[in-house]
Amino acid sequence: MLIHSTWTLSVSDLTVLPRSYSLELVKQLHKQLGLEIGVETIASTSYSGIIGFYSTSKDFLTFHPEEFYKLSLSGLQEVTAKAISHLNLSEYLEFLGAKFKIINREDEITSYEELYTNLVANEPEHIRRFDLQFITPTAFAQGGANLPLPLPTLMFRSWLERWNNFAPVYLGGDELIAYLNNAVVLKSHKIHTRTYQLHKGFVNGFVGDVTLQIFNRADPLLANVANLLVQYSRFAGTGMKTRLGMGQTILND
Repeated sequence: MLIHSTWTLSVSDLTVLPRSYSLELVKQLHKQLGLEIGVETIASTSYSGIIGFYSTSKDFLTFHPEEFYKLSLSGLQEVTAKAISHLNLSEYLEFLGAKFKIINREDEITSYEELYTNLVANEPEHIRRFDLQFITPTAFAQGGANLPLPLPTLMFRSWLERWNNFAPVYLGGDELIAYLNNAVVLKSHKIHTRTYQLHKGFVNGFVGDVTLQIFNRADPLLANVANLLVQYSRFAGTGMKTRLGMGQTILND
């Protein structure tokens, strides 16, 4: 089971939160889900933080009553997906003295088997262009440093690691990444860096639009595997610290 749940939120008054609010919120949500946070080597959840327009001032963010906000949670395996599907936030989301009204909830539910069957096994017409939007700072761990760049190899490695860890269908390892490295190119991007504040410091990541292109010479089956992994990014996120709000990824039509 896979789930991606999105809540639409609003505030009735100007609402001020510290820049580091996201860690407190994700801890509260995991407590409500009955899940421990930080015990998994590969996170089985991804989380967006509160997405939308806010004003910034030093160490604080101000949310506005005329705006709508989004909060997303994804579960990448049966236990976490079921916990998220049963999560009832009631009428309000309250934390750190803030009160967000819950206006709506939307759930996208599927399974690894369904994704693999529809996107690979049924041999659909392959897609050669992917337009992705990274809505929270995205970065990749490279040795002892973090790399805030949308390199195709690192993106596919990130998605494949999660897929192989949770899915019943193994897609391949380094040989698949090596093939995709020679078959997929970063066609265009419009990105900028943004810092993401954690409890003890900051991480630099990129946000913005990225277009990937598969070469015409690419094997159709492996082109479909690439599409499968790109589609999976909606649930898994991209790169590091996705359980804490980084790497939230949207596919644009």
